[in-house]
Amino acid sequence: MDFAIPTTSLQLRSLITDTGKLELSLAEVPVPEPAADEVLVRIEATPINPSDLGLLLGPADISTAVAAGSPESPVVTATIPAPLLASVAGRVGESMPVGNEGAGLAVQAGESAAAQALLGRVVAILGGAMYAQYRVVKAAECLALPAGATPAQGASCFVNPLTSLGMVATMRLEGHSALVHTAAASNLGQMLNRICLADGVGLVNVVRSPAQAEILRALGAAHVCDQSAPGFMDALIDAVTATGATLGFDAIGGGPLAGQILTAMEIAANRNAPVYSRYGSTVHKQVYVYGALNTGPIELSRGFGFAWGVGGWLLTPFLQKIGRAEAEKLRARVAAELTTTFASHYTNVVSLADALQLEHIAVYSKRATGTKYLINPNL
Repeated sequence: MDFAIPTTSLQLRSLITDTGKLELSLAEVPVPEPAADEVLVRIEATPINPSDLGLLLGPADISTAVAAGSPESPVVTATIPAPLLASVAGRVGESMPVGNEGAGLAVQAGESAAAQALLGRVVAILGGAMYAQYRVVKAAECLALPAGATPAQGASCFVNPLTSLGMVATMRLEGHSALVHTAAASNLGQMLNRICLADGVGLVNVVRSPAQAEILRALGAAHVCDQSAPGFMDALIDAVTATGATLGFDAIGGGPLAGQILTAMEIAANRNAPVYSRYGSTVHKQVYVYGALNTGPIELSRGFGFAWGVGGWLLTPFLQKIGRAEAEKLRARVAAELTTTFASHYTNVVSLADALQLEHIAVYSKRATGTKYLINPNL
């Protein structure tokens, strides 16, 4: 195809200095030639997900952020609190590219049939280093979007859609029948709600405000529990009892919520228990923490017997566990339902340089529902 490809392009970098500072900047990097089984993609949409912020911002105190450089080539620095420096010791001095996923136009392709088939197509990628104007990737790692789909529609094809599908698949693999999900009004939570409605899966949605509760009720959610409401625990217990949920996915992480979910599951299980057991219900209750909106300790008040577990859950190990064939089935569903079940919504679209403006960092660093940013590196 006829497309003017530059020799260099911009890429957003995150660096931890040996003086304990976070430094964000734009680097000029060569645009590589694709190998036989690769394509060169002009990135036109890449989201700022909570999972990206861990690398982008690290443990820096954003209230200390200072801007320098020029509008076209900004540099942002922020202080990392001394007690948290050990957590990033392994990346000190390494300027790291950022961005898990994105989408754009395949503008150059290697000679293999798979690569040539993607030339001129809009493709989505889960490959890292996506906050960049150009990205070379293996053809096999690209998801060709349906005809007419835009990069913005495909930018969040992987992390949220596959995570939400992975939650339902984990439920089935581990023998549960219904789910509890927290921070449930997020883009991911809305996708999970649509999946559960379509697949007939019971879902308890836990949110943090009345406005978030209304978002989900408007989407047909049957069980919505607002943490800010006075009767939250009673509502949670009733919803868990109604659905029979024994598996939870927690995006919050720190604080008492994981323990509250387990407690609600225990009370619900005991409501129908034929006999009393001093060891609690024998029904296994599991909460997986998959996010860190609260980075504090997980608080467990032991009121849920002995048949329980709290662990971590990440998308990549899950996909490795189920194997390539099953993962491809999930990807195919995402492509087929791209603008319905897996539609994402953004509050702002910014360039690479704008993404490093302090006013924008202050918004997206909060990881708040309804403040999702999309970067178009070629703006």
